[in-house]
Parts: sequence; C-alpha cells; structure tokens
Amino acid sequence: MKKLPTSKSSVGEFLEAAKRFPVPRESQARLIFAMDATQSREPTWDLATSLHAELFTTARQEDLAVQLVYYRGHFDFFATHWNDSADGLLQTMQRVQCLAGITQISRVLSHTIKEAQQSTLKALAFVGDACEEEPKKLYDIAGQLALYRLPVFMFQEGHNPYVAQIFGGIAQLTNGAHIPFQPGSAQQFAELLRAVAAYATGGIDAIKNLRGKFTQQLLEQLRS
Repeated sequence: MKKLPTSKSSVGEFLEAAKRFPVPRESQARLIFAMDATQSREPTWDLATSLHAELFTTARQEDLAVQLVYYRGHFDFFATHWNDSADGLLQTMQRVQCLAGITQISRVLSHTIKEAQQSTLKALAFVGDACEEEPKKLYDIAGQLALYRLPVFMFQEGHNPYVAQIFGGIAQLTNGAHIPFQPGSAQQFAELLRAVAAYATGGIDAIKNLRGKFTQQLLEQLRS
C-alpha cells in the first residue's frame, strides 16, 4: 500500500491538488463512502481498494460521484474530491496509509451534514468495526442528519454487540440500514457496495433488481 506524504508541505500539496479536480455535475448522484482507516483496519482497506469498482459497476448507466472520507491516527480526518470514475477513486485510495488512532464517527456524520447542505447527496455508506465515542452524541448528530432525509448505511465488519447497537441506532434514526458482514469476505463486501451504489443512483427500486442475502436485508430495513 502506498503511503501518504508525511511532511506538512507534502500534505498541503496533496490537498491543493485535490481541489483542482473538476466539480461534479449537479445531475450526478452523490454518495459519501466513509471508512475507518485506523491501524487494525488495513486488511479491510486493502479489500475495499480491490473492490472499489463495484460502486461504479452497478451504476454504469447512471452518473455517480463518490467522495471518500476517512479518519486515522491522532485525529486525522480527510474528505477527498468527488470521484466520478473507478480509476479516480482507486488513485485516491492507494495513497492512504492506515494509522493507529481512535474512531471519529461523529466527524463523519457532521461532515455529511455539511455536504447535504451544499448539494443533493443521496446517502452515506460507512464501514467500520468499532466505536469509541459517546453514543448519545452520535445519535444527536444522526437525528440532525435525518432532517435532510439522508439514509446512513452502517456496514459493520464483525458482530460486536456493543458496536451493533450503536451502528443500528444511527441507521434507524436516519432511515438507513445496519448490515454486519464477515471480516475479510470479499463477496459480502462487494454485494454491499453494489447495493448502496444502486440506491444512490436509483433509490429502493434499483435495489429490487439486485440479488443476494445482504441486499435483501438492506431492502427490508429500508422498507420498515
């Protein structure tokens, strides 16, 4: 995995370069794809990098722009430019190095609110396996996010019951979905990526055209 530049000047150059990418058209469906990039998450990050194209395969006939959001290390938090191709997203993901740190889910949710205020954002998809934050704070922010009718898809790697309760609460408050999946399962992860991309570009009706156990679970939660 390629490493991000560590010097302040290099980081600044990276951020300035990101700003030069073209702004997505208003007609494009927009999806925030957020991931925990702390140290223990490196295997999952590598898996996501290898499967990133699934986000665009399902939406091949639609316009989809994806913003990668991730946190890591000592309160590092990044939101990239909008990518409207698999190649663009891949180049971004390959630059990331996972670093030890605590979760920053609240920042992901708060950032999503800001994006929802500026554009027609269709959904937030978050992938993680832990939560080290105060649940009430997360629920409060999720409640604010619900005002924008923006569903949050909480994809939980593993089956930790404490994490499941929090992730499930966020999904319920935003009329989204909470789906646990097996750690390291490329098949399950790919199915979830296809489902959320379908929702972003075509809503619930688009998900109905897909098959799979996790897709059906997601669909049932959206209908409830």
